[in-house]
Order: sequence, then structure tokens, then C-alpha cells
Amino acid sequence: MTAVTSLPAQEVGTLADLLEQLGNVPLNRIRVDPPPGTATEEHVIRAEGHTGRCCELIDGVLVEKTMGYLESLLAGAILEALRQFARTRNLGIVLGADGTLRILPRQVRIPDVCFIRWDRFPGGKLPQVPIPSIAPDLAVEVLSSGNTEAEMERKLREYFEAGTELVWYVDPASRSVTVYTAPNQSTVLDADATLTGGDVLPGFTLSLRDLFAETGEAT
Repeated sequence: MTAVTSLPAQEVGTLADLLEQLGNVPLNRIRVDPPPGTATEEHVIRAEGHTGRCCELIDGVLVEKTMGYLESLLAGAILEALRQFARTRNLGIVLGADGTLRILPRQVRIPDVCFIRWDRFPGGKLPQVPIPSIAPDLAVEVLSSGNTEAEMERKLREYFEAGTELVWYVDPASRSVTVYTAPNQSTVLDADATLTGGDVLPGFTLSLRDLFAETGEAT
């Protein structure tokens, strides 16, 4: 199991600095209660419980996740395929878009879908806490119009810094999936390709044509 470490802290002096640090996400995704820089994991839990909003915690800032219905359709299809594969082989667990994970100190991320091997859990038992300190073996993010390139680049770096081995960025607009095995190592698959689990989930396959047919846009 890879130890959770931390990325270098960045100095924030202005709102522009804060936006840059967060990857220039839209302002309407940044929560101001509590004030940016003071949020804790308790605020993450409270935001979901009281408002139904899923927020990631980034350097003490609550940033809302974005997902429309098309993105939700794709995430649900991937979750179903992964869960069926993992469950029948007793490989681990698959979480959906409300699975909060402390992947690094002060960084709580919520992959749209993720897979975690049993051997990442001490004694093979699930932590009985709302936000476990663990990184997924596979993280899946379904891109939406509210995501920025800088935001997703930072998230990608953090996943691999935390010990994630495989990341899929699913792009509904281009009907493609970018498969990352490292922050600087990727392969783009189009809608005619087959997505595989690589070394993380050997034997897993998913037709991207079938996946994108969920949105009614596959040709």
C-alpha cells in the first residue's frame, strides 16, 4: 500500500492566486461558507448532509463537484460494469460519485467512479469512517463543461502522487476516453475502441461504443 504523502503547499495572497491554485474552476463552484482556506472534512460531510452537494476539499477550500445527467449516465454505466466484474471475482470495492476519499493530507477527492483493491484496506476490512484515508487503484472522472483543464491536470497529479495506478478521463463531448498510467503517460481511445483494466483489473473490458450508446449519441 502506498503511503499518503502531500504535495507542496502554495502561497495564496489574492483571489486570483486562489483560483489558479484550484485550477481556475468557475467561481460558482467555490463555497464561501466556511471562508476559503478554513474548511475541514467536517464541512465536507455537513455540505452533503445539509445541502445534498458533494464537495471536494482542496487546501481548506470546498469546491463543488459538477455532473449533469449525461455525465451521470456514463458514470453509472461504468460503475455497474466495474462492480459486476470486481464483485464476481472478490477483487475489491467500487464507489460512485459520493465516495469521499482523503487521498492526501488536506485533499479530499470524490472520483465519479473508483475501484479499490481489498489489500489496500488493513485486514481487508472497510474503514468505519465517513472519509477514509486511502487512494483508489483506479479513478474515473467523467468530464463536464464545468471542469477546466488546469483543474483536471492537478487532480491527475494528486491521484498518482497518492498511489493511484490507473486513471480514466471520460469525455462525453468527443466520445473518447483518455487512459493514464502516469501523469505524463496516456492513450486516447475513441468510440470504436475497447477499454481495458490494464494491470489493475486484468481481464476487464468495456466497449466504448456500448458505453457512449448510453447517451444516445453513438454512431
